[in-house]
Amino acid sequence: MALLQLQNINLSFGGPALLDQLNLTIEPRERVCLIGRNGAGKSTLMKVIKGSIKADSGEMIVEGGTVITQLEQEVPKDVTGSVYDVVASGLQVVGDLLTQYHHLNERDDIGSDDWMEVMGSLQEKLEANNGWHFQLNVDKVISLLKLAPDVEFEKLSGGIKRRVLLARALVQEPDILLLDEPTNHLDINAILWLEDFLKSSYKGAVIFITHDRAFLRSLATRIVELDRGQATSWPGDYENFLRRKEEVLHAEALENKRFDKKLAQEEVWIRQGIKARRTRNEGRVRALEKMRKAHANRRHQQGSATLKVDAGERTGKRVVEVEKLRYVLPNDRVLIDDLSLLIQRGDKIGLIGPNGVGKSTLLRVLLGEVEPTSGRLIEGTNLQVAYFDQLRSQLDETKTVKDNLDNGADRITINGHSKHVISYLQDFLFTPQRVNSPVKSLSGGERNRLLLAKLFIKPANVLVLDEPTNDLDVETLELLEELLLDYKGTVLIVSHDRAFINNIVTSCLVFKGAGEIDEFLGSYDEWQKLNPSSGLADESNKGLVKDVKKQQTKQTQQTTAVVKTETVATEKKLSYLEQRELETLPKEIETLEGEIETLQEKMADPDFFIQTHKKTAKITKQLQAVEAQLVEKYERWEILEG
Repeated sequence: MALLQLQNINLSFGGPALLDQLNLTIEPRERVCLIGRNGAGKSTLMKVIKGSIKADSGEMIVEGGTVITQLEQEVPKDVTGSVYDVVASGLQVVGDLLTQYHHLNERDDIGSDDWMEVMGSLQEKLEANNGWHFQLNVDKVISLLKLAPDVEFEKLSGGIKRRVLLARALVQEPDILLLDEPTNHLDINAILWLEDFLKSSYKGAVIFITHDRAFLRSLATRIVELDRGQATSWPGDYENFLRRKEEVLHAEALENKRFDKKLAQEEVWIRQGIKARRTRNEGRVRALEKMRKAHANRRHQQGSATLKVDAGERTGKRVVEVEKLRYVLPNDRVLIDDLSLLIQRGDKIGLIGPNGVGKSTLLRVLLGEVEPTSGRLIEGTNLQVAYFDQLRSQLDETKTVKDNLDNGADRITINGHSKHVISYLQDFLFTPQRVNSPVKSLSGGERNRLLLAKLFIKPANVLVLDEPTNDLDVETLELLEELLLDYKGTVLIVSHDRAFINNIVTSCLVFKGAGEIDEFLGSYDEWQKLNPSSGLADESNKGLVKDVKKQQTKQTQQTTAVVKTETVATEKKLSYLEQRELETLPKEIETLEGEIETLQEKMADPDFFIQTHKKTAKITKQLQAVEAQLVEKYERWEILEG
């Protein structure tokens, strides 16, 4: 039986209905991902389900006894006390009693008359409220989520704070858990842990919103899209959704085209005058009126953002170089130790590692905003840098959207052409009415789009992006990917979005903790394959490393199972030529891998880039060609074995 049913839910805040005759059913143990454009109503729908917002009309049917809890999108600023206090607070009255009981057992006067009197009264209240059951539940959840109960909440890292808030939600034993952008501000280790926990340990239903496509692909059993007030359920995986959604939009466009053509024909007919007013044509007139009304009420899909950046003049070949760079915090913690690095024009580098390990600090050192403890930094020539700060400190929350661009000017100059500021902001999906709204009223996704709009006004041949993906909807995120792939300048990216990093970067700086930073030519997934047992060490949250290793072991077991399956599959009959081809493929693959290794050694030589551009480009193209051949050989091997 369904845990939750929404029937004909309507909700409007003055404009077109945000939720328009919406219907949705949630079954036990489902993991449903809500997707849709920023502003489509995803978070609002969650608030309706939670009961914090009441719909204008419609019915919500909840199965008797169903408990619904929510993990907040942002860490509240007013949360204080120990981890145990915060987790127990999810139980309200009983939680207060358990908190008192927990702290009473830590007092120095245990066994005194006063202590005995307070303990006796407290035990009576706990027994009356089934408190011992909930105490076991609090202890179990704290243990399950690997939390230290007596550590002060304020001293924890952002990722561990989110884990504590998750424990607070879970202690209520929810049948439906609501997660609004749960991966925001989590590092890759924490995201992997959360994926594994929700798939293997949590037994209830999950409704979640996320822009993280890797997280979505791993977790969702069903996708529900919010578009123009309607909720459409798409069974299957994310790729199936993308394919079928494109088919539906194409069919919708054709139907609208047919409708508009017929409406235009009827409008021509009605203008013929007296013939249209004859009795036998009254039905046709009424039908035309209905068509006019339907056309006026048609809700068009929100357009896509138009992201463009002028790469400006070319930088010198060397963008920035550091030699024996070292950065130490005032508490003697080493973030960067003996780093030597050369960043060249056109490089697209991803910085990956746990929270608090020094990624943003390295960016600020490279930008000249922070002085290193020691070492040498050499800037290249003709640099035009655009810096996307994850804290969005470049935005003035007291000013309007328009006033945050180019000092509030009505027109701005982009790539030598003058453009009205409203027209420019519409490219970033801000309506004319929205441009006069204060920044403090914007959602997280809108703020990110505004900061991108602010940065892209001026030419930039170096883009430094610190967590640009947080709060962006998937469609805008993919447009940003396309822009960066086509961008001719240099890009430095800090992100915990694995899909985003994999799709953009050509190399990675891997932060391993204690100041150790490895340079790797390739994407995050490629580094992970070559370092399956390396977890990204987080000195402030060491417990996560064990969880990552567990996840990696699980992945290795799955890979082994696939190999075994493929071995069985090779038993099918092959032709003589196919059998000969299959026998020679391993040697061909080995030869290609040897060529790749030789070429990579040449490129790793410090003198490689001193050569002429023609020579380096020739070897680079040769490497790309050999890598493409290797991919083809592996694909052919899989086909023959399958």
